[in-house]
Amino acid sequence: MKIAYTAHAKATGNGRNGISATENGRVTVTLATPTEMGGSGKGTNPEELFAVGYGACYLGAMRFVAGRDKLAMPADATVSPSVSIGPRDDGQGFGIEVVLNVSLPGLDKAAAEELTKRGHVVCPYSHSIKGNVNVTTNIV
Repeated sequence: MKIAYTAHAKATGNGRNGISATENGRVTVTLATPTEMGGSGKGTNPEELFAVGYGACYLGAMRFVAGRDKLAMPADATVSPSVSIGPRDDGQGFGIEVVLNVSLPGLDKAAAEELTKRGHVVCPYSHSIKGNVNVTTNIV
């Protein structure tokens, strides 16, 4: 892979309770364990950050595919990810599952399904977690 860009960040604290920031100073977030997992919930968490990043990346991937392959892409398309965390079935740690709710107003079901399918091929998040994380894509 020829690297086009590298993001640099640092996390401090205990991981789920602390501060994470990019080295360029553009992003700084206070982290807190969600209340559902026994924490204060007074900050963001890795699952929220993953959801934000994945949603933006996947929407961009679909726009890239639409332009490259001359497919229709609604200007008001949206991706609304939900990222869930819980203990893995093997008892060895934690895992995540993702639901991507994709709105492609004006596209018929077949065109929307084709665009979402091709988007997963291009999206680096989808590629990175393929076969390791359950991802459900719903066209809403």
